[in-house]
Amino acid sequence: MTERSQAADAAVAGVQAGGAAVSTSSPPPAALPPPPTLPPAAVTLPPLPNHGAPQPVSGAPRPAPLDEADEASADEGSVAHEVWQLLPSWLTSVVVHLSLVLLLALVTTVHAFRNSTSSTMVSAEGDGSGGEELSSDVMQMSDNLEQLSAVSPGLSELPAPTAMSDLIGPISAQLSTGDLGSKPAGGGTGSADALGVGGTGEGNSLELRLSGASRAAMLRSGGGTSESERAVTLSLKWLSEHQNYDGSWSFEHQKSPKCHGACRDPGSTQSKIAATSLALLPFLGNGQTHREGEYRRTVDQGLKFLLRSMQTQGDVGSLWEPVGTMYGHGLASIVLCEAYGMTRDQVLQAPAQAAINYIVYAQDPLGGGWRYEPQRPGDTSVVGWQMMALKSAKMAYLRVPPATWKKAGYFLDSVQGERGAVYGYQNPDARRPATTAIGLLCRMYLGWGHDQQALQHGVQILSQLGPSIDKTSMKNNMYYNYYATQVMHHYGGYPWQRWNAVMRDYLIHTQATRGHETGSWFLAGADHGASIGGRLYCTAMAAMTLEVYYRYMPLYRDQSTRE
Repeated sequence: MTERSQAADAAVAGVQAGGAAVSTSSPPPAALPPPPTLPPAAVTLPPLPNHGAPQPVSGAPRPAPLDEADEASADEGSVAHEVWQLLPSWLTSVVVHLSLVLLLALVTTVHAFRNSTSSTMVSAEGDGSGGEELSSDVMQMSDNLEQLSAVSPGLSELPAPTAMSDLIGPISAQLSTGDLGSKPAGGGTGSADALGVGGTGEGNSLELRLSGASRAAMLRSGGGTSESERAVTLSLKWLSEHQNYDGSWSFEHQKSPKCHGACRDPGSTQSKIAATSLALLPFLGNGQTHREGEYRRTVDQGLKFLLRSMQTQGDVGSLWEPVGTMYGHGLASIVLCEAYGMTRDQVLQAPAQAAINYIVYAQDPLGGGWRYEPQRPGDTSVVGWQMMALKSAKMAYLRVPPATWKKAGYFLDSVQGERGAVYGYQNPDARRPATTAIGLLCRMYLGWGHDQQALQHGVQILSQLGPSIDKTSMKNNMYYNYYATQVMHHYGGYPWQRWNAVMRDYLIHTQATRGHETGSWFLAGADHGASIGGRLYCTAMAAMTLEVYYRYMPLYRDQSTRE
């Protein structure tokens, strides 16, 4: 893992001041009485350095004679010098000391003022859409990264969280001990107009998850069954029973207080942020929030863990960690954006926007992608989670600079093959089924229409591959299944019906039904995530795949999700 550089010092340089040294070597005029004798000062300050004029050089030629104007100026200087010589030595000392005190006060004031004005990392101006500002607490992004850097040059120097130990802190002390925001009077979740965000369309599809009737209708129309929904219900129960006391989850699920090793197949990755985020997503997908639902306390504790884990600098909030990398940050950003979008809890608004701001910062400034560490040349796998987070942010009416979407499109151009029908990992040659599914889903987010020829070709390729199950050569690749299922669901029609029948029934039949493992999955095979993420990873991915019917509105059947 590449070690991140230390944070750049944002303090301004100290102000240098100078003046000629005072000479007291000439004796006073004979006509005047000598000055009174005073005791010596306890501390003798050195004379101020003369930075205003060059010092005379030994052996230098004498200057040319002065003209009349210069002579007049020299005479005036001589008079001032004589007056200065007439002053008592104690008065001279007082004047010098007072000058030093005023100078130091001026330097300190300027230093503090310039530091305070340089601490903002993100432009305070909005992206120009929607009229009124969200609120005084909301981070608002500039419309493009060039403006962002011009207004806040410090953003380009923001270090990774491992180098921010002296600059970060909890985003709010309230979040670590108190409750999240209370539900608005009347039980409503708010509207785009009320928030002043100028959203378009007929509503926020995230809010539709909260209605049991809406979920049931979308389940039926999308091809779900009572058996598939029962499998989701059992998975939520299993996930809730493997939460830790601090609200987190671990891929080493057997260490949770209620499991005590009763469930097999633990993972090995140590990222609690990634594990917690993956575990929370199925709850949110099923309409469970920290305000309502059977598992509201479970969700509440999980959200508080993420908020306590966030590291902040200015208006940027990082959930990056050396193990979870940008994978974990992307997942956590989706959680915060969805939780805010579903509830309009104002306590979640600022952290959700801060997490999105970090994704904007972490984008590769040249290639437009995302990698394990911020601002590295991207890969399609990491790009997928960041793009889903940005999409969730837009659905929650948060700010995403248009330039971020545009640069992400440039990255997809760099890894595409067959004119955009297939996608590689970091270049077009490394084509994989999973990266092809991710690339196509991202193209949908970026606005490709249903009639786009490359999209149609890509859907045909995925349809020919089919879901990855235990009887295929690409055995049990849930990473591929998760993304490809979304692509096929958005595309709709016969390709989706055919895909769904196989994927849905396979997950229903492979879910554990005995002992403490009931409701979980462990699907060993071609998916590397299963080996390092274990049963928790497989359960979360399978549950979200079965929630596809109501988790997102189909892109080509509802304009409100394509803002």
